[in-house]
Amino acid sequence: MTIVITALQYLGYVLIFPGFLFCFLAGMLLCGIDRKLVAKMQKRVGPPILQPFYDFFKLCGKETIIPASASKTTFLMAPLVGLAALVVIQLFIPVFSFSAFSGMADVIVILYLLLIPAMSIILGGAASGSPYAGVGLSREMVTIISCELPLVLVLLAVAKTVGSAMGTGLCFSLSDIAAYQAMNGSLITKLSMIPAAVAMLLIIPGETGNHPFDAAEAETEICEGLLAEYSGAPLGVFKLSHAIKMLTLTSLFVALFLGGLGTGIVALDGIILFLLCVVLTAVSISFVHAITARLKIEQIFKFYWTLVTGLALISLVLAWYGL
Repeated sequence: MTIVITALQYLGYVLIFPGFLFCFLAGMLLCGIDRKLVAKMQKRVGPPILQPFYDFFKLCGKETIIPASASKTTFLMAPLVGLAALVVIQLFIPVFSFSAFSGMADVIVILYLLLIPAMSIILGGAASGSPYAGVGLSREMVTIISCELPLVLVLLAVAKTVGSAMGTGLCFSLSDIAAYQAMNGSLITKLSMIPAAVAMLLIIPGETGNHPFDAAEAETEICEGLLAEYSGAPLGVFKLSHAIKMLTLTSLFVALFLGGLGTGIVALDGIILFLLCVVLTAVSISFVHAITARLKIEQIFKFYWTLVTGLALISLVLAWYGL
């Protein structure tokens, strides 16, 4: 009986919270809020907050057209693999003191898992056989390379700060990072971590492909880029993955830098506070792409390997010397 109850509990984690249902609802709402905020900042009416839901269900009801030159299996499986990877990542990210799979993953595992959605969209674009998708996937690869170095440096800065305090050298365990912040306050309150937090806020729109870092899609330039040949439910799944990835990365930011805010708060209140922190993080990111013109691919590479990498390095050096 105990085994059955435990199995049902973990099944609930995977399917409901913090798994698929939570990711679907929260990710779509976050995407809708982001689009509405950007529109208001640019003095436009903008779409309704629920527009991502409308778009998803509309796409699911449309016919899926598979190009004659496409590799059918890869073309159809790529969106599902990327979506599954994002849901798995969310299961490992602590919601303050709560973690569905505590101790089963660390930031290195999440770093690798984050590559799967990007590789899925690249494989899907390549499998479509479209020359437009070929241009888009090359841009996506450059964006991935651009974001990975500063992201690794941010994670190293956090690991060094927490590891030095705990006497372990480097700490990559998300549960230990959450426990440290519960005892010592949020990492963002430490002077050495502020540059890393700013760098992370700049990395998120690049990882999610949001404006101005959306060169891989660039609808007005290369006809939707990677998604040129996608339609129907597979396109809807890609749109859903985009929304969930925004939720996943903002959740990771909250877990890494704002974990101390949830100290002593449990159950529903903790979840509400966590979601509020996620929304406030997304609002900060919205300012970036509301006031910035679209960057060319070479500008994206230069931006991340100079400014953002520089910010992450500052935090890493300060953390290394215990400042």
